[in-house]
Amino acid sequence: MPHTDPDILLEKARRIRLLVLDVDGVLTDGRITYTAEGVQVQSFHVRDGFGIKRLQEAGVAVAILSARRSEALARRAAELGIDRVIQGKESKTAAFDGLLAETGLTDDEVAYVGDDWVDLPILRRVGLAVAVADAAPPLADYAHFVTARPGGRGAVREVCDLILRAQNRWADCLNRYLNPGVP
Repeated sequence: MPHTDPDILLEKARRIRLLVLDVDGVLTDGRITYTAEGVQVQSFHVRDGFGIKRLQEAGVAVAILSARRSEALARRAAELGIDRVIQGKESKTAAFDGLLAETGLTDDEVAYVGDDWVDLPILRRVGLAVAVADAAPPLADYAHFVTARPGGRGAVREVCDLILRAQNRWADCLNRYLNPGVP
């Protein structure tokens, strides 16, 4: 559900050149499971991955920013072709500043999806601030958009679709599946 006026929301999404994603509670449902051997298991929603791939094909870069480290995340990011994966950084703000310096983008050209207090400093800066449906209070108060789906259950796909629609690229993506083989 939109949190900002729909026209303003679309204008913000139209300017996005980089989508930055938190992991626990955004790309996953926030649960951490360990096997008997102590191996961490995380689950990622396939529709989120599909949306990420379509967004990248449309020319919008994707980065991952997580305070924790996870081999499962590294593997999933590689499967999705996400090159900018920052893990294990205590200060997300410093890592975010590094992303901006590396890409040459401004805050207004970045969308960020978060779910908890640690994400607030970045959410308050970016051009498109997104909170997942089950984000901790008061994240929704600082978001331009609150997803209808919870983290790890298709919330990222909603954001990808929003950006694709705002940039008039959603129909082109869909047409590739409606009319396979037609350029």
